[in-house]
Amino acid sequence: MRPANAAAAPARVLVFTRTTGWRHDSIPVAVATLRELAQDQGLEVVHSEDPASFTSRNLAGFRAVLFASTTGDVLDEGQQAAMEAFVRDGGGFMGVHAAADTEYDWPWYGELVGARFAGHPPGLQTSRVRVAERHAIDADRGGWQVTDEFYNFRDDPRPQVEVLATLTGSDFVGGTMGDDHPIAWCRGFDGGRSWYTGLGHDVRVWSDPVFRRHLARGLRYATGAADAC
Repeated sequence: MRPANAAAAPARVLVFTRTTGWRHDSIPVAVATLRELAQDQGLEVVHSEDPASFTSRNLAGFRAVLFASTTGDVLDEGQQAAMEAFVRDGGGFMGVHAAADTEYDWPWYGELVGARFAGHPPGLQTSRVRVAERHAIDADRGGWQVTDEFYNFRDDPRPQVEVLATLTGSDFVGGTMGDDHPIAWCRGFDGGRSWYTGLGHDVRVWSDPVFRRHLARGLRYATGAADAC
């Protein structure tokens, strides 16, 4: 739990979308969707691409920081230190898609996210997404089919995280993580909370009602509104 003065701060989430590498066309719709989902939970979204937002004083006003398809080197050493202090003080982190393709020279961040991007098969493909039973969000759909760009990761995050959802590797070409391919996970980390989904490349997936529920659950966990992720 964060200290009482932080808990009393406005219920705000910082959505950060700075890119110094590939820039996703889906970022504007991602920000709009996350703002809408946050408002449904009584949260205010502050959207920024300014790394100067990462000071201890500024971050103290937020419940969680969300990296939405950030890429490359987005924070300097002082800003990284502020982010680390924020999480160690009980703050939450939520990463979406290319958040795993960010800050390769910052070891702590790689542990925060849970796994780093290794590559992806070309184009968009379709896979069944299997959701862990205790995280079931697809019960009304009889199985969740997603068309998106699917990330392979450098390492299987399973030993360190709680896997929330996996792709069916046999459904698409170019997967390197077997038929039970982790694509979303969470864990308590370094005093705070971390939640990540590898989905979110394609603009159209942001209108998928199951994906929206998936993200809403991540927001609840990252902001401390729910213990279950």
